[in-house]
Amino acid sequence: MKQVETLEVGPDEGEVRLDRWFRRRFPHLTQSQIEKLLRTGQIRVDGARAKAADRLNPGQVVRVPPLPDPETRPVYEGPSEKDTAFVKSLVIYRDADVIALNKPHGLAVQGGSKTARHLDMLLDGLTFEYREKPKLVHRLDRDTSGILLLARNPRAAAMLSRAFKTRETRKLYWAVVLGAPKPPEGEMRGWLKKASGAHESDREQIRAAAHGEEGAQFAITDYATISNAGKASWVALKPVTGRTHQLRFHMAELGCAILGDPKYKCDLETPGGLDAKLHLHARALECPHPNGSTLSLVAPIPPHMKNTFEALGFEERDGRRPFELFET
Repeated sequence: MKQVETLEVGPDEGEVRLDRWFRRRFPHLTQSQIEKLLRTGQIRVDGARAKAADRLNPGQVVRVPPLPDPETRPVYEGPSEKDTAFVKSLVIYRDADVIALNKPHGLAVQGGSKTARHLDMLLDGLTFEYREKPKLVHRLDRDTSGILLLARNPRAAAMLSRAFKTRETRKLYWAVVLGAPKPPEGEMRGWLKKASGAHESDREQIRAAAHGEEGAQFAITDYATISNAGKASWVALKPVTGRTHQLRFHMAELGCAILGDPKYKCDLETPGGLDAKLHLHARALECPHPNGSTLSLVAPIPPHMKNTFEALGFEERDGRRPFELFET
């Protein structure tokens, strides 16, 4: 389309987000293209600037600017056989409603301006006996490994998403941190907010905030030291809240940054000979299953953490007690 058009929202389209309305009318557009057209004021609703999340009602008029041709956008034909085999190798649990993956370090969950390959684009390889690809219901940082849940149908997606939002989900992380936490177990809490200037997901960072500060969220993390090897310790972390980077920030705030963390640091020196990758792993998860039962999962630690455990003399069997999720 090479000229401006005005389109009326039809009576059968109901109340719908502006960006979703655009994608239905013009499926060749990407979300980033729609966002750019909105930011520059080229898309308008009833003559006024609008945002992607604004709700449209039947009868409203949308200004549609000249749009890029469909053929200018590369056609994605789905994951390759190699990618399909890779993403299937991550599956640690599957049933009619849920798929659980053990996400590796370094794999982004969703795309960004500098992310060419991410998990979301590989999910077509996890349809198995169904036609519909599974849906992400929560996220892990690119460099955090461990359990990631996917919903296989809309009902499961709604129930699992609600379980994460209402804190019905219990999560346990393992981390290797610098030094020795003092006290060896306790609780970190405080107000956090996104640091100014951190806009892109791959550069997102948080900072301490004051109560009442705009955008501030309260975060609570329970921690317990499992084993100490002098210059580094193995800790169990239980996020009571689910804020961005809260585990990484809280450990650095305690003076024991997570080994390999490039964003949240402390004054302690990193022991020589250890892998520089982030040593944070979503080890276990327990949550309500869409079928009414309880889903309990444990994910093996990644190779770089396994090597560090061996180098520091940590034994995985020692990690059964702190914050044991599945005791009755």
